[in-house]
Amino acid sequence: MMSKEKLYIYDTTLRDGQQTQGVQFSTKDKVLITSALDKLKVDYIEGGWPGANPTDDDFFSIVADLDTSILSAFGMTKRQGFSVENDDVLSAVVNSGTQAVCLVGKSNDFHVTNALGVSLKENLNNIKTSIQYLKNLGREAIFDAEHFFDGYKSNSKYALKTLDVALSSGARWIVLCDTNGGTLPDEVFDIVNAVIKGGIPRLNLGIHAHNDTGNAVANSLAALNAGVRHLQGTLNGLGERCGNADLVSLIPTLLLKEPYSTMLKLSISKNELGLLTQTSRLLDDVLNRVPNRGAPYVGTSAFAHKGGLHASAVLKDPKTYEHIDPGLVGNQRIIPMSNQAGRSNLLSRLADAGVKVEKDNPNLDAILSKIKEKEDEGFSFDIAQASFELLAHRILGSLPNYFEVKRYRVLMERRKNKYNEVVTLSEAMVALKIGNKKVLSISESLDQDGSDRGPVNALARAISKDIGPYQSYIDDIKLVDFKVRITSGGIGAVTRVLIDSEDSDGNRWSTVGVSPNIIDASFQALLDALNWKLLQSKVVPV
Repeated sequence: MMSKEKLYIYDTTLRDGQQTQGVQFSTKDKVLITSALDKLKVDYIEGGWPGANPTDDDFFSIVADLDTSILSAFGMTKRQGFSVENDDVLSAVVNSGTQAVCLVGKSNDFHVTNALGVSLKENLNNIKTSIQYLKNLGREAIFDAEHFFDGYKSNSKYALKTLDVALSSGARWIVLCDTNGGTLPDEVFDIVNAVIKGGIPRLNLGIHAHNDTGNAVANSLAALNAGVRHLQGTLNGLGERCGNADLVSLIPTLLLKEPYSTMLKLSISKNELGLLTQTSRLLDDVLNRVPNRGAPYVGTSAFAHKGGLHASAVLKDPKTYEHIDPGLVGNQRIIPMSNQAGRSNLLSRLADAGVKVEKDNPNLDAILSKIKEKEDEGFSFDIAQASFELLAHRILGSLPNYFEVKRYRVLMERRKNKYNEVVTLSEAMVALKIGNKKVLSISESLDQDGSDRGPVNALARAISKDIGPYQSYIDDIKLVDFKVRITSGGIGAVTRVLIDSEDSDGNRWSTVGVSPNIIDASFQALLDALNWKLLQSKVVPV
């Protein structure tokens, strides 16, 4: 049996990922993500570009040695007209003190002459002296050959020369960058093969793919097939424009799919693989983004089986419709409920919710009938699992009566302030009966800067402001997503509201409300969110 070759995973979420439009990590964010990546045991974590901004400088002053990963700083080869010692841009990178340093250099003749404005020979010398400088300092040098694939197509001789110079100067890794993301998998495979035949050892080669044609993962695999053993990417495919190769998709593919699982050895084991879903969602939480339901491996829909035929088969043997066990990546199987569901879906879904029901229970047909009736009205239970569970409990008679809503009111005022600016103010009132006690809560929806967050926010604040003995169970709930859809048009349009909620333990659940009135639909979904949390917390009603 052939021994496995080591594959090195290089994460650049904190640098290349931060170039995503709308993404700006704080130092605290970077430290948190670094800790998660270190636990995942990626080989390299690229922390950023020292000297480029205060956040990166703070990060490198805080983070030094990691438990399992090698910390890398990013920069560029020295500038023309400066020596390696007096180039302050390069010095800032070197002074970060990281064990590894990744320098980007031009490998495309067009970019050398037009973007840098230097001669081809001067560019080669800048690569040479920069890599030698790192080597002499005892650093692990990584050369990112920027625009390599486009450069190879336009002038293969020069593109290869940049690689030769970097390697002979002491670079441990030569990383081929598809910077514009326009190269296709067959081209990547052929060009990497040509590079190896041209004299660059494949065990020194890496790949850095961008996703502008949607092929970053495929291009990375093509490069691996050709022989590279260093793979760069980001969590959730973050990156400028269309993003980078998604490590969340690549890592489980490499560990679980042949031929990669039999020919490659990763520092990440199947033990760490179980952290993948959690790590992916941690990044989304830091960015205040809703996770992509359809993300491979880690999405909430990645192992969802909506059709009754599918659900029935999966319950007999998961391999019928699942390519892996979802638990391997820290995910879970979901049997959504919808008007396409049958008894198999229902029994499985109830079992997942911890509800024990006999197969001949007549209420099962009542639940299925009610689901179909409600979905005809505009509800969607396949993406609002919490609301489905509450509906089932009501019909089964197992839903505790935590509180009763006596009435609620939402007011919205639009006026001009003393600066003659048009401002809005939302106020909500909710009257509850909890046991024998009546509770009245009123709340405005003002942000810290005085701006109005809207009537739904005011309503959410009011209903969660005081629910007596249950308050401690709901204090950590936060609304993480709010979606509105008009399910039918005209004067009598029906509005569907979907709300995603989350608690401090990382539990996330979805609820739905439907009404001609968007406020009322929102209120339904908010009520379900609170009731579901109390139910899951096994609260005993007063």
